[in-house]
Amino acid sequence: MTTDTGRRGPSGRTFFGQPFELSTLFGVELWERFSFYGMQGILLIYLYYSAAQGGLGVPQSVAAGVVGAYGGSVYLATILGAWVADRLLGAERTLFISATVVMLGHVSLALIPGVAGVGVGLVLIALGSGGLKATATTIVGTLYSREDPRRDAGFSLYYLGVNLGAFFGPLLTGLLQTSLGFHFGFGLAAVGMAAGLVQYVIRRKRLPERAQDVPNPLPAGRLPIVGAIAAVVVIAVVVAVLVGAITPANLPTVVIVVTLIAAVGYFAVILASPLEAHERSRVVAFIPLFLASTVFWSLYQQQFTVVTIYTDQRLDRSLFGWEMPVSWSQSINPIMIILLSGVFAALWTRLGDRQPSTPVKFALGTAIMGLAFLLFLPFAGTGRNGTPLLALVAILLVFTLAELLLSPVGQSVTTKLAPERFQTQMVALFFLSVALGTSASGLLATFYDPENEVPYFLVLGLVAVVAGAVLLAIARPVVRLMRGVR
Repeated sequence: MTTDTGRRGPSGRTFFGQPFELSTLFGVELWERFSFYGMQGILLIYLYYSAAQGGLGVPQSVAAGVVGAYGGSVYLATILGAWVADRLLGAERTLFISATVVMLGHVSLALIPGVAGVGVGLVLIALGSGGLKATATTIVGTLYSREDPRRDAGFSLYYLGVNLGAFFGPLLTGLLQTSLGFHFGFGLAAVGMAAGLVQYVIRRKRLPERAQDVPNPLPAGRLPIVGAIAAVVVIAVVVAVLVGAITPANLPTVVIVVTLIAAVGYFAVILASPLEAHERSRVVAFIPLFLASTVFWSLYQQQFTVVTIYTDQRLDRSLFGWEMPVSWSQSINPIMIILLSGVFAALWTRLGDRQPSTPVKFALGTAIMGLAFLLFLPFAGTGRNGTPLLALVAILLVFTLAELLLSPVGQSVTTKLAPERFQTQMVALFFLSVALGTSASGLLATFYDPENEVPYFLVLGLVAVVAGAVLLAIARPVVRLMRGVR
């Protein structure tokens, strides 16, 4: 039986040429994303559909903002998950606990009616998903050495598992929602997460021992202080909600402000720590990548806000006399990821050292995301249900190409740029860019008007194209700061 940090399985097996235990993380992420995207596929319409349609009747703009703020909170919670992993429990134990919390959140959405179920369920899912996302990415990184040329390809394959779940989740929850009701759809998401948790429990002991390490243990004497701070934060949030300082209408702005403070604070803490010169340089190099990632996600995550509204109100969803569920539009991007992630993984493997540098990939991903928004313009003004389904499929293909250039590459490069003492917390920094972009997508969605789309898609598309062009122009200096990491 080999003991070489997970490069091969007990019988010398590999997983599509990758370390065999990538299959464990592939599986748990597949089920977690099944539940996450299955629920998110019907969440927005549950909020703004009328009571007669089974929804809560929340104003559409407020509902879109809530969904964006919730999505941002998921990635904001990666800070907490990463801190717990690095200082208290280690990545593997944190992942297990987080997966359990996610399952309880989906159960709450399924069983608790009305606004109370939404509140309890989304808080639990946000906290659990945040911890799971940061730690799962870190554990994938433990399967490889920094120099392993399979690393980017492995992250792309891992991303395939994410998108298999993301593909089937909205399809099945959407079918249950249209035939039996919203709470049956939420219940299916809970069943999916339970399946992922069972699969992980069976295989978790075979992960590399490094995944169980606590890189920077918190001294026992500081635990009471940390507990007191946590209690104060929870009480402050509850009081702010009760007195009306935090409301559904201003929630996206609150999440954006908190995320900005957290990101600036995290960069400051890491850069102020005792680091080697090459580690400090790599953290500085990550800053322009963080900014480009934020711009990218502020557009990409509108799949769950503006694109959902667009599908409900502007898309011709009739297929041979049958109307496609709204949530099915969110399975278009994942199926494209499934089809193309292997192509990208093979491309990066084949190119090896000749592949574009990470800053170039980020620049192209951001600019292409802007182009995707500009592609909505030819269909502006075509009226309700006036956009052909194939047009949205083509636009989401461009979304997919942009995503494959940035998202799996971003997770991979973060694990390579991370200082030794901040492995999981640097992954959390990458997810903070996703949090900032996702919460911004909710705030931006409040300005979307289906009757006057041109300014919305034009301005946001051009901003992303310009941001990508700027990063492309400074790509070489950024690569030099990365000190040997490409």
